[in-house]
Amino acid sequence: MIETINISKSFGDHNVLNDISVKFEKGKTNLIIGRSGSGKTVLMKCLVGLLEVDSGSVMFDNRDFSAMSFGERKKIRQEIGMLFQGGALFDSMTVEQNVVFPLTLFTDQSNEEKLERANFCLRRVDLENVNRLFPAELSGGMKKRVAIARAIAMNPKYLFCDEPNSGLDPLTSGVIDELISEISEEYRMTTVVNTHDMNSVIKIGDKISFIHDGRLWWEGDKNDVLQTENQELNDFVFSTALTQKLKK
Repeated sequence: MIETINISKSFGDHNVLNDISVKFEKGKTNLIIGRSGSGKTVLMKCLVGLLEVDSGSVMFDNRDFSAMSFGERKKIRQEIGMLFQGGALFDSMTVEQNVVFPLTLFTDQSNEEKLERANFCLRRVDLENVNRLFPAELSGGMKKRVAIARAIAMNPKYLFCDEPNSGLDPLTSGVIDELISEISEEYRMTTVVNTHDMNSVIKIGDKISFIHDGRLWWEGDKNDVLQTENQELNDFVFSTALTQKLKK
């Protein structure tokens, strides 16, 4: 489980996060939603240590990540898988080299062991016989699946996904959603997804945290989100769903 306890973050005079306390549950797909500028991206960056909180604590299974030095954080960082918004694959590397990369960086495994793990992860995301291809030769959905394979290569306890469906068509987005949800449950990972995709919210939102004006405004699940009487959340859901419909 990942937990934030009364965290706040400001940039100059602008207070972006205000006293946020939230729990992200193990084996669940935990979604962070909110309008642009609400603070959800800053929240995720604070969770993974890309930004330091001004006050409060970020806890990984009762370990105070925010109080650790850079060196002390190494063990927890090795337990984190990250799926970046654009996939962030290395264009000069093959699919196989991309998936093997974190294993080379963080483990002492033999080449045979690393290749075995890479192939296992590629099979898990339904990709086979693509090892020698380069990212430029893949579709958008295939790139995202390779990025997921790389994110789980280290068998992480925690998986962070930043707008995983960005740039994908609705059908492919659904495939990625299902994959993230299945992997989270199967491997009992604590998965945190930053998204504005209402289809994802309705489909895989085991735990949903709505951030509004830098505060935790509402919490619930995919069943609660359509029945809430919270006006700000209703406005967000309606406007986001309408925007997605107009884009189709």
